[in-house]
Amino acid sequence: MTAQAVKLLAELGGISLLFKDIIFNLRYLHRDRRLFLEQAIRLGYNSIPLVILVGMFTGAVSAWQAKYQFENYMPLHYLGYSVYKAILIELAPVLTGLVIAGRVSSSIAAELGSMKVTEQIDALESLAIDPLRFLVAPRFTAITFMMPVLVVFASFVAVMGGFAVSTFFLGISSNTFFNEIPRHFQVYDLFVCFTKALVFGAITALIGCYIGIKTVGGAEGVGKSTIQSFVWSSLLILMCDYILAVLLF
Repeated sequence: MTAQAVKLLAELGGISLLFKDIIFNLRYLHRDRRLFLEQAIRLGYNSIPLVILVGMFTGAVSAWQAKYQFENYMPLHYLGYSVYKAILIELAPVLTGLVIAGRVSSSIAAELGSMKVTEQIDALESLAIDPLRFLVAPRFTAITFMMPVLVVFASFVAVMGGFAVSTFFLGISSNTFFNEIPRHFQVYDLFVCFTKALVFGAITALIGCYIGIKTVGGAEGVGKSTIQSFVWSSLLILMCDYILAVLLF
């Protein structure tokens, strides 16, 4: 077995152990609810404007390209349903996950990495304060909980963006755009959307926390950790998206 494979297995083992420790510390969540709310606001609520912007243009480009794909091949009264379906089960969870990986995962890695290299985490341990409970668990639970909320915002804004483009630029009426959506609505689509959102949120937080607390090398190490957290979070989100598609469909 090559050295790279051994290193990869070691990293996967470290991530698994960190996840186990986070689950163990969830029993303190009610007691540490103030920390959870602070992180939910900072990492989740403050990300809503960015998510809305991404969702708006995602819906707009989806409607425009769907019109190009369907023209002369499929009736345009299915355009709204196709945009809604693609956004709900694929585009909104994945693109929101990637955006949050760039904003939140790298932010967590940079913050925890700075605390690690400046020995603030060691200081907490010397005071018998568990850094996993007070630093890692609140961030993990906050972004895992907030990701489905962000995906809901992104999905709604994306559908409205597709509707706006269809109405003002493609000449499709509101009745034509929305008519097929309630006819073909499936609760399972919502289940898929929320499942992906939860998984992507957990990946984003877990990778950011793991890379952050493993940071070494001063300011240069913090910069490397920030980049690594975004890269690995994005790759794992795309990999898990394929795995979930195979399992759920």
